[in-house]
Amino acid sequence: MALSPNRGTWASKGSFVLASAGSAIGLGNIWRFPTQVGQSGGAVFVLLYLVCVFLICFPILIAEFTLGRRAQKDPVGSFLTIKPGTAWWLAGAVGVLAGAGILSFYAVIAGWTVAYVWFTATGAIPNQPAAVSTFFENFIGNGNLNLALTFIVLVATGTVIAAGVRSGIERATKTMMPVLFILLFVLAVRAVTLPGAVEGLTYYLKPDFTKLSDINVLSAALGQAFFSLSLGMGTMLTYGSYLGKKENIASAATLVVVLDTGIALLAGVIIFPSGFSIPNFDPNSGGPGLIFTVLPQLFTTLPGGQLFGASFFLLLTVAALTSAISLLEVPVAHLIDIHKWKRLPAVIIVTGTVFVLAVPSALANGAVKFLSDLPGLRVDFLSLMATVWNDFALPIGGLLTAIFVGHVWGVNGALTELLGNQSRFPGAALWGFLIRWVCPVGIASIILVKLIQ
Repeated sequence: MALSPNRGTWASKGSFVLASAGSAIGLGNIWRFPTQVGQSGGAVFVLLYLVCVFLICFPILIAEFTLGRRAQKDPVGSFLTIKPGTAWWLAGAVGVLAGAGILSFYAVIAGWTVAYVWFTATGAIPNQPAAVSTFFENFIGNGNLNLALTFIVLVATGTVIAAGVRSGIERATKTMMPVLFILLFVLAVRAVTLPGAVEGLTYYLKPDFTKLSDINVLSAALGQAFFSLSLGMGTMLTYGSYLGKKENIASAATLVVVLDTGIALLAGVIIFPSGFSIPNFDPNSGGPGLIFTVLPQLFTTLPGGQLFGASFFLLLTVAALTSAISLLEVPVAHLIDIHKWKRLPAVIIVTGTVFVLAVPSALANGAVKFLSDLPGLRVDFLSLMATVWNDFALPIGGLLTAIFVGHVWGVNGALTELLGNQSRFPGAALWGFLIRWVCPVGIASIILVKLIQ
């Protein structure tokens, strides 16, 4: 199959694994996972999360990689190639739209992390708890500053994508991912030496078995595992399309899952000991409230706190950028593969479009009253976008992928690609059962529970 001259391939399996892990490892791993653990039964949630990762998400990750490598196209092109003349291309369109939609608000939050590297390094954040919250509210309410930061994040992301697969995505992730791992390790070591470390680790790891009967905990664990691995948004399928035929998909997917899960678990070792070092810390706090108001209070009281804080937000920035790169690549790959655009014009148009889509989210935290409290919905525009894309578009995309691979393309067709060039896949039979039955039922359950809630 001839490839578009604007496409590319990974130089090695290691590059592919690092890039895919970079896509999966993002802001959700650093603060959302620890928050979910704290709210949902500690070690019980971790156990359920791991079960969901390996029984549902791991099979779908293999399926996305396999679809992409078989067709060597973007999400829309992959479904069109395997089942031409059908409406299944719409499943790929969900991924393309999700990539742009998620990036439109993700880039805003990434801009916050960039600003907080500077704020913490220069000591601009006040050391009184109430003042820290006010500082954050004033910052996110500054529309012009947030637009500028969002623009900077998108331009940086677009610059990487414009350079192509090897010179851009691969080179960037090879640099950023080791930095991310080193920063995580250093911060974890520092966190466990803080005064509240023992109490924090106890809270993080102590199981609450009464939570096993709570369907919301299982739903939360399944949802966190699904979103953590960047499934249903076309990124893993697109990255798989650049994978050589000789590489073992199952082993590559295993490494991605291990790296992503390990980072999420390590993030808890940073967050909870750090949080419990602060008087009156609420372990159930999460999202921006935890990252941008609670932890900066800690940084202002620690010896070397400015360096510690700047390192933490640098970690968040790196994690955000590696995910942003993969999100932008999905619609860019679509323009290249389906509409035969050259890479540079595709990057410019997509980046500009995403920035326009990001404007309401950047202004939705106090800068524009209407966007900050949408009439009838009682949520801000950024939160609305997060709900639409994260809670519904992604699981729908994953559900369609599982049904397509398990029942339309068929397990035998997928295994032919998986086992090509004598690649070993000892769990082929189990994978076939999971992708046909367990994955669709599990993901449909997420959607049903969220609709009921």
